[in-house]
Order: sequence, then C-alpha cells, then structure tokens
Amino acid sequence: MTTRAQLRKTALTFREVEEDTTAGVLRYSVRGKEFASLTPDGVVRLRLPGAVAAEAVAAYPNASRLSHAGRSIGFQAPLAEVGGQHLWALVMAAWKHRAPAKLAADLTAIVDAPAQPVGDLPRSIGKPATRALALAGVTTLDQAATWTEADLLALHGVGPKVVRILNEILAEKGRSLG
Repeated sequence: MTTRAQLRKTALTFREVEEDTTAGVLRYSVRGKEFASLTPDGVVRLRLPGAVAAEAVAAYPNASRLSHAGRSIGFQAPLAEVGGQHLWALVMAAWKHRAPAKLAADLTAIVDAPAQPVGDLPRSIGKPATRALALAGVTTLDQAATWTEADLLALHGVGPKVVRILNEILAEKGRSLG
C-alpha cells in the first residue's frame, strides 16, 4: 500500500519542486506547473502524456483518465492501490512532462547515464543512491557533507546504508555530514 509520505518523498526527489496544500488538496509543481496532487480522499492525480496515462489507467482497476475542459490531461487512482515502484516511474514521467525542457533533459541524462559514480561519490553507494543524489545536485563528497543525515534519508533511493558509507568515507577525511 503506497502512502502519502511515499508520494511526498518521491515528488520532492526532483529538482525545483514546490509543495502546497489548497482546500485540502496536496499539490506538487515544478516552476509553477502542477504535475502531481493528492485529494483529501486519497486519490493521486498525475499530469501525464496520453500514452503513459493510458497505460497507467489500464494497470489499475479503479483508475481513470484525469480530464480538464473535456480533454485528457493525465491519470488518477486511489493512491493506496498504486505500487510504490510504479508510482516512482509515474511521478517521474509527470515531472518530466511538466518541467521546462532543460530540466527534463537534465533528468533524462542522469537516468540514462551508465552506472558509474558521479564526481567522487563512491561506487559502493549503488546506482539508485547515486542517481538520487545527482537529481538533488549532489555529485561530490564535499557537496554531500553539506547535507544532514535526515535530508539525505528523505531522498528516494538513499537509505541508512548509504548514509553510513558516506559518513565513514567523510570521517576518513576528517569531515562529517552537515
């Protein structure tokens, strides 16, 4: 069962995301363009291109097209029914769909990059954590050192093992996390 906290963590992974609540609806936007929201009754709404929305609707029995002014603009379904990994892919697609072209291209470059360490980040933190850190603009140990453990753990793809590894490497250099 996917939760509100998981949606939040996923949405806030991407760059320049703003979060607000209006009339009980939790909204996520990039540069003023909403890409995801959650209604008070637990329905997640994602702004998606047509083909992605159609696939998402087909994947869930209680899902439907999200429409505005008679045209399809995305997908909606009970959040609890959407699988966590699928939610990640859908939120990323929604963010890319609504983000300015340059930001979307930067994300595509990071996601499509070979599984190599970025900057001087250690290979041992793994591809998901490397990608999550790069998405957040952290590509070096010096940049990682400015983050707190709590902030790192809030990134989708960064877990306690990654924080431990970063702490150990930084300690060897006489440094620590922010």
